[in-house]
Amino acid sequence: MADTYDLIVLGSGPGGYVAAIRASQLGLKTAIVERERLGGICLNWGCIPTKALLRTSEIYHYLTHADAYGLSAERPGYDLAKIVARSRKVAGQLNAGVKTLMKKNKVTVYEGNGALAGPGRLTVTQGDGVVELTAPHIMVATGARARDLPFAPADGARIWTYRHAMTPAEMPTKLLVIGSGAIGVEFASFYSDMGADVTIVEMLPRILPVEDEEVSAFMEKALTKQGIKIITGAGVKALETRLDSVNVTVNLSDGTTMADSFSHAIVAIGIVPNTQGIGLEALGVATDRGHIMVDGFGRTNVPGLYAIGDVTGPPWLAHKASHEGIVCVEAIAGQHPHPFKTWNIPGCTYSRPQVASVGLTEAAAKAAGHQVKVGKFPFIGNGKAIALGEAEGFIKTVFDADTGALLGAHMVGAEVTELIQGYVIARQLETTEAELMETVFAHPTLSEMMHESVLGAYGRAVHI
Repeated sequence: MADTYDLIVLGSGPGGYVAAIRASQLGLKTAIVERERLGGICLNWGCIPTKALLRTSEIYHYLTHADAYGLSAERPGYDLAKIVARSRKVAGQLNAGVKTLMKKNKVTVYEGNGALAGPGRLTVTQGDGVVELTAPHIMVATGARARDLPFAPADGARIWTYRHAMTPAEMPTKLLVIGSGAIGVEFASFYSDMGADVTIVEMLPRILPVEDEEVSAFMEKALTKQGIKIITGAGVKALETRLDSVNVTVNLSDGTTMADSFSHAIVAIGIVPNTQGIGLEALGVATDRGHIMVDGFGRTNVPGLYAIGDVTGPPWLAHKASHEGIVCVEAIAGQHPHPFKTWNIPGCTYSRPQVASVGLTEAAAKAAGHQVKVGKFPFIGNGKAIALGEAEGFIKTVFDADTGALLGAHMVGAEVTELIQGYVIARQLETTEAELMETVFAHPTLSEMMHESVLGAYGRAVHI
């Protein structure tokens, strides 16, 4: 006999487990199904453990540049096994935390491979056994996985995905990073700071291509100054693994080719939604290039079936998935939430320097027909940034010239991934330049640059 619930969530990443908690809070009897580890890719193999690695490389960078702060650190070194162990410990701690949250919120956890078996039905394969579950509402939150190069799939030895790059058995000496989105740039930053010779290859004309053009240009200069080689407008033609190396052929933008050898290569060219083998086809679930199509409440074209997170398409971000899950569950419970939209989702890259943004780039705002006012303020004009020894970077704000609406904000520099939320809140509250100008920012803080950037858009910047 099948176990019966009000809601079954397939997948326990930051979308799935948050949705399950909210469902329980709203009085729905809820079950969650996970084939690997609670917390999904983000918690176990993505957002969290990579930040632990990047924190290590940040500290190592400061140790090797201690003299700039009047300090001395003789012959700093590292233990790669301990670095990886710390990252895994952080992930393990949070995995245990999700288990506690499931128990606290009375969410039943099923470990195994889940698959849709018909309207309102789901099976969980656990070894040789199968458990049958039923619910009027089933949510698919299966996430996505790394995309392989079709001619050179990752082998975990010389060709890595993000998973291999987080648990290296050895430190690369000469590393190729294929793709310059957030994942590629973060790993390039980590391994470069730890002493590897790093090259980034990007097919598009600039790195971090979804960011504002000025941010991309600044990042290319900053990373190049750190010793990272960047090749844009180029595509990897071939990867040939050897016992101790990877031979690479790259098609360059001028029509020529480049051949080189690396100790390792990281493939960071995007993701593939996890929609295979979970029963979508039999139910006739509508998809677009593999992603499940949904409305603003996570509803698919099949009654009673919902989807959230990476499996539904971009932006592929944990916080997007979490919010989608809450909106979906509240709609199921009759709470009448606002439909989910992607207009105000911040994006963050935790490299050195950091990058953060929300809303429209300057080019996108103009393309959308806006007359714009743009403000830009450099880190070198901020006392706190200078005191921190982090005087490189800038904050850029884009306003509608007619209404004063904040169309977008773009940052590059130290701790901007923490600062961006100020602009996200401002946009959510539909704040205009007038309210931002009248807001008092504490001194000395990095956040003062946010104020100055707004003032600069209207010719009122003080410290530049």
